[in-house]
Amino acid sequence: MTLRPSILDPQGKAVEHAIESLGVGPVSQVRIGKYVEFLVDEQEEDAARRATEDVCRRLLANPVMEDYSYELTRL
Repeated sequence: MTLRPSILDPQGKAVEHAIESLGVGPVSQVRIGKYVEFLVDEQEEDAARRATEDVCRRLLANPVMEDYSYELTRL
């Protein structure tokens, strides 16, 4: 999950300035996000996708401020 592009990301901006002070470049538009990992006990991919989407939309992400993406991996 990351803040939407229209939302100011002060942590990302601080990291961007720190990168510049290291002399590493060119780097710009740094955004800070969260990585969440969980297991979904579903045999069908569609059911797993629906469950994951529901958890992201209703619990993990604030849809007003954050965008999210997910990746399903079969174990």
